[in-house]
Amino acid sequence: MTTISLGPAPARRETLRRRIRLLVAATITYNVIEAVVSITAGTLASSAALVGFGLDSVVEVASATAVAWQFSAADHQAREKTALKIIAISFFGLAAYVTVDAVRTLLGAGEAEHSTPAWSWPPFSLVVMPVLSYAQRRAGRELGSASAVADSKQTLLCTYLSAVLLAGLALNSAFGWSWADPIAALVIAAVAVKEGREAWRGDACCAVPARTPSPSSGRCGDPCCSPAQDDSR
Repeated sequence: MTTISLGPAPARRETLRRRIRLLVAATITYNVIEAVVSITAGTLASSAALVGFGLDSVVEVASATAVAWQFSAADHQAREKTALKIIAISFFGLAAYVTVDAVRTLLGAGEAEHSTPAWSWPPFSLVVMPVLSYAQRRAGRELGSASAVADSKQTLLCTYLSAVLLAGLALNSAFGWSWADPIAALVIAAVAVKEGREAWRGDACCAVPARTPSPSSGRCGDPCCSPAQDDSR
């Protein structure tokens, strides 16, 4: 039989709320810097992928700001649905811009050039973003906040985008494959659409106040949990 707990005690809930607010503040600060560096470098190098990466940072700021607004209220759950909609719209806006700019580049409107800042910043994100994402996801799941979990997935997306961006830049620099940069940008757009749809539906696996594991499965009772998503194992 699957049992369901009543969630964290009031003192623990307040601790989690403070932790999420601090993580959101750190995410906003980091992404503002990342956006300025990436968009400036991408504009100078005519790199659709790098500009898209910078715009993702802007999206992350918007997403994290929505969560900060939500948790500024005494009853953060009352603002949950609105915060999720804002996060979803941010994802869709990113996908639309990156797609248009990448298609324009593929049609010959401009080719990416080498840019030293393009190589220097994304590797840093590969280290910082997973740490912030993991900490916020755990706190969000324990507190039962779908928006906090969705925002943590947006933060994790930054890690994937860093890897995609570096791959596109490497192919362009090493082999002169100018099409690699906009193709990488389209990958960014596809992932953004996927995450936006999940945020709009409110999908955040196991983001309910601590359903306890089923004795038979040892996993969260939420049916959307998958082995990769279940932190209880």
